[in-house]
Amino acid sequence: MATIEKDLSYFSLRLQELLNTSFPELSGDRTFINQRSQWAASAYEGAFRAGNPIAQCDGIADYILFEGLHFSKFDTVFKVVCNEFDTNMADEELRPFALKMLPVCDLVFEQYPLTEEFADSPEYELLYTELTGTIQIWIEDNGLQ
Repeated sequence: MATIEKDLSYFSLRLQELLNTSFPELSGDRTFINQRSQWAASAYEGAFRAGNPIAQCDGIADYILFEGLHFSKFDTVFKVVCNEFDTNMADEELRPFALKMLPVCDLVFEQYPLTEEFADSPEYELLYTELTGTIQIWIEDNGLQ
């Protein structure tokens, strides 16, 4: 029992770290975090008991833990803010401003298929350009607050 709780804590911490960094909109969703962590711990245990090597057990658990979390809207908005608007604000203001812009950019994201491979597609450049324009218009309308 203690081993399962330890594994669950390990998976929860790994998932929480990713969410805090790249998916802040999910970072407070305890149900999501607990469910994914439990699934990953169970998958790891099942794979281990089936005789799989540790690396393969880790891979199976990671697949479940991070499923659907490969393309980050926040990372993309943060990249745009850092690359295109960094001269407009201090470095310590970039992340909070990107967090503020995330909901502003939701309509832009809805127009694209945000799959795991999307960042390597030609459509990504179009998304980047649209996000830049959306943020620029927001700044013109609202100023840097």
